[in-house]
Amino acid sequence: MLQQTQVDRVLPKYREWLDKYPSLAALALADEGDVTQSWRPLGYNIRPRRLHAIAKESVARYNGELPSDEKTLLSFKGIGAYTAGAIRSFAFGQRAAILDTNVARVLFRVFVAAGDAKEHATRKRLWAISAALVPYKHVFDFNQALMDLGATVCVARKPRCTDCPMKRSCRSYASLSVSVSKRPGRTKRSANS
Repeated sequence: MLQQTQVDRVLPKYREWLDKYPSLAALALADEGDVTQSWRPLGYNIRPRRLHAIAKESVARYNGELPSDEKTLLSFKGIGAYTAGAIRSFAFGQRAAILDTNVARVLFRVFVAAGDAKEHATRKRLWAISAALVPYKHVFDFNQALMDLGATVCVARKPRCTDCPMKRSCRSYASLSVSVSKRPGRTKRSANS
């Protein structure tokens, strides 16, 4: 639900969804039209249909349990690399990389800082960086912290560089903090502040 959707829009639907579909079995048995209607107004209406199909397949092939291995997760239609990593990391506590929009922005700014972040070769590099950084313990906390850093500090517009815990090692800090200081209503700061 949180993929490309703001938390304040998700929270009321999240509880409603779990009340209505407390398990994969309950979701699998539900009418697809009801599932889609329950998802509104979150957008991306292909997602509830895919979740419904994943629930049905999980019930049919895996006794109503979502598998924890990457290969099997990736075999489900609608589960890509990010979702598989998120499931493995958050649901199963496994060492798994994630790369959503916020994490990609943080990793690009801190470790790359040149080129096009959306270019295939750069995305591949960002995945490699994400995989290398994932600790062996506290994976959930680490991945959540990366996502939160990108959502609250290292934001797309008006990044809060001076508040960033990564500023000393960030390859983009000097250029971003200078651009922040040039905005109207801001006092000029040095790039090293």
